[in-house]
Amino acid sequence: MGGGLGHSLLAYKSALQGIGKLQVNEARLSEDLDQSWEVLAEPIQTIMRRYGVPEPYEKLKELTRGRAVTKESIQEFIQGLELPAEGKTRLLSLTPHSYVGAATELARTVDSAVELIRKIDNM
Repeated sequence: MGGGLGHSLLAYKSALQGIGKLQVNEARLSEDLDQSWEVLAEPIQTIMRRYGVPEPYEKLKELTRGRAVTKESIQEFIQGLELPAEGKTRLLSLTPHSYVGAATELARTVDSAVELIRKIDNM
């Protein structure tokens, strides 16, 4: 049991060292986001469900499967939804750059796990 735990701890520590060496290419990330409007399918589906739009998944599937999703196609889709003006306005204000979903909460969870590993490592 101790051997397995020790190897796991070593693996986590090595992974953290490797991650620490990574560099973010912000220009490339921005380009990727500019071409990835399909990331807004999640908030669109969430708002559709909130307002009781029938079959939100299926409607989005028609929009996104096998086709390039663009800013124009997403905005046209949103405009065609039977949603209150508030819901449409909220969705139309989103961009792939501004939508983070649950990322903030997930990052905090990762930070907590990393901190725990560091505490264990210092024992």
